Amino acid sequence: MYRDLTKGRIGSTLILFALPMIAGNLLQQFYNIADTLIVGQVLGRDALAAVGSAYTLMTFLTSIFLGLCMGSGALFSIYQGRGDTASLKSSIFHAFCLIMSVTVVINIAVYAFIRPIMIFLRVPDEVYAGMRLYLLIVFAGIPATSLYNFFSCMLRALGNSSAPLIFLAVSAVLNIALDILFVAVLPFGIGGAALATVIAQYVSGIGIAVYVLIKCRTFLPGKSDRHFEMAILKEILNLSSLTCLQQSVMNFGILMVQGLVNSFGTVVMAAFAAAVKIDTFAYLPVQDFGNAYSTFVAQNFGAGEQDRIRRGTKTAFVMSGIFSLIISAAVFIFAAPLMRIFIDATEMQVIAAGVHYLRIEGAFYIGIGFLFLLYGYYRAIKRAGMSVVLTVISLGTRVLLAYALSAINSIGVTGIWAAIPIGWFLADVTGLVYMKFLSSNKSLGK
Repeated sequence: MYRDLTKGRIGSTLILFALPMIAGNLLQQFYNIADTLIVGQVLGRDALAAVGSAYTLMTFLTSIFLGLCMGSGALFSIYQGRGDTASLKSSIFHAFCLIMSVTVVINIAVYAFIRPIMIFLRVPDEVYAGMRLYLLIVFAGIPATSLYNFFSCMLRALGNSSAPLIFLAVSAVLNIALDILFVAVLPFGIGGAALATVIAQYVSGIGIAVYVLIKCRTFLPGKSDRHFEMAILKEILNLSSLTCLQQSVMNFGILMVQGLVNSFGTVVMAAFAAAVKIDTFAYLPVQDFGNAYSTFVAQNFGAGEQDRIRRGTKTAFVMSGIFSLIISAAVFIFAAPLMRIFIDATEMQVIAAGVHYLRIEGAFYIGIGFLFLLYGYYRAIKRAGMSVVLTVISLGTRVLLAYALSAINSIGVTGIWAAIPIGWFLADVTGLVYMKFLSSNKSLGK
């Protein structure tokens, strides 16, 4: 089903469009949650630390082509809002060629530089071998992840947020089943967890590609659309490169924090690995709501519906704020039981460290909820550079404060956790002030 986001009641339109995206990405988190839960319970603390550290690296790598896909998707939505089918088809062709080329380069690079990458992450000796094996296998899934993200972003940009959910549902169930088989039943160890993830990724990537080829021919470029156009490529690069930079900066900052976390030993590493899964799962709905809002803004921006954008923005911030406060309260109250899902109850130190993280950082999800909306807004109105600025403020503050505060003996690892919400709120203030400036000057442009 393809939704026209330029019409209808704003609140219900946003919710109905966002729900399949939220459900889909919750399922996608099961890829990594299944690894974390089964590895932590079956293989122990060191294996959990290895998988958790590898997850942070994979998130950074994925963010590169995810940023390209999201930037391209914003342009697709704008063309869809304008009703410019010719430019839409041409942009899909150019974006696909660009993103697949980047994916190949990244895939070759990570295999070539795996040792320097692990040195940069300061991986402890007791975790090194397991993490290296996990990465060597899971790197093979990068092309499949890129394929899935491109076609899912394309479908969502055109108003179809339901189809990607189907393929994620199948692959998530498959991933969990294979995790149980390869880790808990067969003696494949940490490599089995990686193999399960890769197989599931190819199921979703190839599946959605076949679906688009069969069901979405109206939007696919024909022979006349498959020729080079500098103007189209320039628009894609303007949006995609900045969105890619924003995503990469964000996740590179997280990667730097992961290196700092690793320096505190395997207890903190394992706690962080489990807590981040809870963390990501908790605020993932507001992240996807931000992406849905971005598509809403982009389609209305293309259609010239500035008043609808303003009304939708107020509605989106209220909805995101209420949800974030509810989730923060739940995570704060149930932090210990949530940690015990991933960690054996006898690992008291790991659980305590994870609870400490969740009760500091998890109390302020409203900060990241608003930030996701701001990222989506600026991407949709062709001011993706502002998203980069907000990311630099958020992550720059986080990294600098994390390193500075954790070096103080009386603060230690608490400084890493406290730096996160401080960065969010500084970026929120900047983004909201600039949004107000644009609104008062009526300078959105087209």
